[in-house]
Amino acid sequence: MSGLRIEERPDRLVVTLDRPEKRNAIDAELIAELHAVCAELEARPRLLLLTGGTEGIFAGGADIGQLRGRGRLDALAAINSAAFARVRALPMPTVAAVDGPALGGGAELAYACDLRLCTARAVFGQPEVRLGILAGAGATHRLPALVGEARAKELLFTGRRVDAAEALRIGLVNRVVDEPAELLPAAHGLLDEMAKGSALALRLTKLAVDAPPAAHPHLDLVSQAVLFEDEEKRRRMTEFLERRRSR
Repeated sequence: MSGLRIEERPDRLVVTLDRPEKRNAIDAELIAELHAVCAELEARPRLLLLTGGTEGIFAGGADIGQLRGRGRLDALAAINSAAFARVRALPMPTVAAVDGPALGGGAELAYACDLRLCTARAVFGQPEVRLGILAGAGATHRLPALVGEARAKELLFTGRRVDAAEALRIGLVNRVVDEPAELLPAAHGLLDEMAKGSALALRLTKLAVDAPPAAHPHLDLVSQAVLFEDEEKRRRMTEFLERRRSR
């Protein structure tokens, strides 16, 4: 059974976790499908909206039944973390729309996206230490980058859950919507705003923001040089000047 539902739009891919009977738990099959989605977006870069739908669950974590049977070689194979790293490195921006719990690997999948929107009933948490493991699919480095080292350590050490209001306050999410029915329209609205920009400028901006500090300012200069020669830049600036003259 497929673990993902995929909707193709001209400028974006909408990917919905679709294992309701397992609370969208992340298993090996879903990870394989996520790799296939990444391969498609690497070959033909577009925006990505990742969601669990509006059924009150984003992802309840990794599939514990599978996780319990994994050994040290499975851990070294980076089964989940490699897929989430691939999501993080996609060429175009990604948005996670979270309704309900995003726990363990589910939270780490949301952290791998560039931006996060959630409903008022969303909950984030890393319960791994209570299961005898660590949050090994990205939370140990992505969570400190999002909320700061001390707060991230508290959440990773205790397994405490964070509700939507706290997630917004500490910078874990970008926006909270009151009603589940508002979540996907809000996420698409954010992507629509991005889509108004130049696709190449958007892609190079993400590349620059995600680059290590040592890459700056050299990467910025080279990226800007590429954009200065792009016909899209000339068209957009010409249109801007013509609109200003007409006013």
